[in-house]
Amino acid sequence: MNLEIVVFMAYFIILFGVSLVFFFNGSNKGEKDYFLGGRKMGPWVTAMSAQASDMSGWLLMGLPGSVLAFGFGQMWIGIGLALGTAANWIFCAKRLRKFSQAANDSITVPQYLTNRFASRSKVLQIVCAVIFLIAFTVYVASAFVSGATVFTQLFQNMSERTAMLIFAVIIVAYTFLGGFKAVCWTDFFQGILMLVALLAIPIVILATQRLDTAELLKVYSYTDGGKEVICSFGTGLFDSSWQEIVTGLGWGLGYFGMPHIIVRFMSIEKPSMVRKSATVAIVWVILSLGAAVLVAYLGRMIVAEELLTKGAQKTVFIVLARMFFPAGISGFLLAAIIAAAVSTADSQLLVASSSFASDIYKPLFRKNASDREMLWVGRLVVMLCAIVAFLISSSKGSGAQAIMNLVENAWGIFGAAFGPVMILSYFWRRFNYAGACAGVIAGALADIIWLYCFSSTGIYEIVPGFLCGLIASVVVTLLTKAPSKEVTDIFDAAVAD
Repeated sequence: MNLEIVVFMAYFIILFGVSLVFFFNGSNKGEKDYFLGGRKMGPWVTAMSAQASDMSGWLLMGLPGSVLAFGFGQMWIGIGLALGTAANWIFCAKRLRKFSQAANDSITVPQYLTNRFASRSKVLQIVCAVIFLIAFTVYVASAFVSGATVFTQLFQNMSERTAMLIFAVIIVAYTFLGGFKAVCWTDFFQGILMLVALLAIPIVILATQRLDTAELLKVYSYTDGGKEVICSFGTGLFDSSWQEIVTGLGWGLGYFGMPHIIVRFMSIEKPSMVRKSATVAIVWVILSLGAAVLVAYLGRMIVAEELLTKGAQKTVFIVLARMFFPAGISGFLLAAIIAAAVSTADSQLLVASSSFASDIYKPLFRKNASDREMLWVGRLVVMLCAIVAFLISSSKGSGAQAIMNLVENAWGIFGAAFGPVMILSYFWRRFNYAGACAGVIAGALADIIWLYCFSSTGIYEIVPGFLCGLIASVVVTLLTKAPSKEVTDIFDAAVAD
């Protein structure tokens, strides 16, 4: 066994060890502990966990690969994500922490949207939970595919299905045992690992290589499904089309409604800690996204022909890591890709299971369920979601591929459906339950309609979806009865210092 594999496997041993610590120390005493860490997470862990769970294997594979193949226009996605992250932390994080506690100590996003308006109806809570359960299961399937890609790169004789199974077992084991605290603490270290790995490659290349910028202008092509794909880098960031700019900036809107990210805001110990968390998170995301783009930029001048003629652009980080670092360090760098996939999959499994347990199981089936019962229901759902995700990711054929393709649109649906509603719930005292329901439905429908009917415009569906959700929320709220005193009291209690 070579040193690269030894270092890579050591990462997983440490990961599993963390889950055992949290399982045996009795820190998960009930659903609030298991799903939200008892609202006792520190500022550094909250920040790093939020960003690590946000940036999946896409950060080290998808984004560099896209920029490598299609150039400067793809960089606007990174800019949009950085701006969205900053806005979410600065304007929304502290508000959600205070509002979720004022709204009957809500521990899930669907629960918050119901309690915020003191609604006796559970319709919105259940609808949201079902959306979460389905969408996040598909998301996790995507993470299994990313993890399997790295495993099969390291273990040449391992089948993709076996790689997915191993990856799935590891994720389920420590999420099942450790809960939210284990997920957050492992995400903290995985966030550090991801940042170090992303910075290491550009630093070494710039320090040791003489690069020819003329290589950026070369055009390559490869065949995908019988169609020729042209890979052109372009001439400059501001030469991008307006569609690329709007689409890139539109990605940032997703953060306001992304459950596995904003649930971190609810978990921080004190609202006063949010400022420090925001600083850490914003610095991390700017450095990480900038380094990911730089990996692609430098890779275009070094390995473009090798990768782009084969359509293998997503492996640019792996290829450069092995090219410029010895086996022990490259194993560490490849573990960063797994860290990215794991940190997203574990968070999504936990949010999906918490939504089912707290928003479907308890209100519909077991209203008097104890904390311990809810904890074990959540653990069971983690396993079930992972099993379904594994079946999706390991199956073959057009049906499975169609489901996997939905993953890239899930960000848009979450952002369009929940983003406007969440923002208005923090800042508008007049906002009511009818407006929230209308916003969720209109945002989701507009997003889906745009995807299937107007995607040829080149505009990411989250942009019109978000605008429609916002307009519907405002219009319906103004046309319906003002919220009761009970609802306005919740708002006043949350905004009071």
